[in-house]
Order: sequence, then C-alpha cells, then structure tokens
Amino acid sequence: MELLRRANNFITRHMPVKTARARAPRPIASISFDDFPKSAWTVAGPILARFGVAATYYTAGSFCGRTVEGMEFYDEGDLRALGAAGHEIACHGFAHQRTTQLSPEDLVADAARNRAFLEPFRGGVAPVSYAFPYGAASPRSKRFFAPRFSNARGVHPGVNHGAVDLAQLHAASMESRCWNPDWIEKAISRAKSHDGWLAFYTHDVSDTPSPYGSTPAMLIHVLKRLREENIEIRTMADAFSAQQF
Repeated sequence: MELLRRANNFITRHMPVKTARARAPRPIASISFDDFPKSAWTVAGPILARFGVAATYYTAGSFCGRTVEGMEFYDEGDLRALGAAGHEIACHGFAHQRTTQLSPEDLVADAARNRAFLEPFRGGVAPVSYAFPYGAASPRSKRFFAPRFSNARGVHPGVNHGAVDLAQLHAASMESRCWNPDWIEKAISRAKSHDGWLAFYTHDVSDTPSPYGSTPAMLIHVLKRLREENIEIRTMADAFSAQQF
C-alpha cells in the first residue's frame, strides 16, 4: 500500500494538468492555514494584523463549530471576522477526505457542499483557491479541480516559478513536525532569484502545537524573514492574480 501511495504521488507530481508560466515582476509569498483550527485565527490573527498581512484560510465545512480529536475548530463568527479583516476564505473540501479515495460522484457532491457552505461568508462569491486535504492528489482529482479553481495547492515542497502546475502548486511547510529554518532560507533565496511564489502553510498555532501546527515564534520568524527580504505577502488568490499567468 505504501509503495502504491508513493508511486501515485510521484506520477501525480510529474503529470501536470494545468500548466502555466509565471511572469511575476517580483517574488511573492502567501501564508495559509489548512483545516482552519480556531487558533489559526485567535492566535495567528493578531500576529498577522501586527505585520499587516492577509492570509488564506483553507476551510473544511464539516469542521465548523466542532472539536475533533482534541482540536477545536473555527465557528461561523470566526469566518465572518476573518473575512471582514480581509483574509481569504478558501476551499479544503467539506468532509476533509482524501480526494484519491473519492468517486467522481463523491467529488462533485463534496465540492458542491463546501461551495454552498462557504459562499455566504464570501458575499455569495465562490472560492477560487483550493488545497488538497492531507495533500493527497491524483491525476484524476487534479483534472477535476483544475477548471473549478484558479489555483490548487498541494504539500510537495518547492518554490513556484517558471512553468508551474496550477492544479498542484508547490508549498512551504511551517509545521512543527518538519520545521527547517535552513530550508526556508534556501526557499526564500530561490524565490528572490527567480521571482518565485512561496506558498507557506500550517494548521493550528499555539505554544504547544500539534505536529501539523506552528508556534507563534515560527510564524513570526517566517513573517520577519519575508519582510526583511522585501518579499510581498498576498493571499493565494491575490498572488495568483499577480503572477500574470
């Protein structure tokens, strides 16, 4: 099973579905939060405000108002507040299921349900940014989401520049389980050299984060380094628009 998963990941990464060439005039970064644990707003929100930064919140509708496996997630008030603050509310699937395990019919139903859930918090406008739950994608699911969103983000590490696959953008992890300041420095350097797009992501934010989350210090470190290197931070939707694809 593990060999099959690795083979699928390799094929998926090397089989572009929505190829485009980025022509950004300068390097850009995005900060994003997957699943939308409540602390990504209550703890990270004030930090982002201090830096004057808008982030992207990949929201799974089924988590609204719930605590799952000890993790408290957002509620409707949080969605309204972050939207009013200028952050992007993006799609992460309603049931937060691996798209590789869903039938075509289930993909349609889940996407429609999450769109219907999110639109009232987006002024009736459908989300344009998507992130694969668990980072799990396949050529089939990439083809499904490619025409439905302007950009879809995975979790494979890298900087987006030159020819990119908008159906599975590279990402830069801020998660505690793989926190690597040296890699971040190299990614920032590469983004500057190639006018690339760095899509940072994490989940919860606290002094005692989950393996998939970050401490406030980690988030601040990334924001400070981006500011020091004069790399503009935009939401995923705004960064996509700035790429001049």
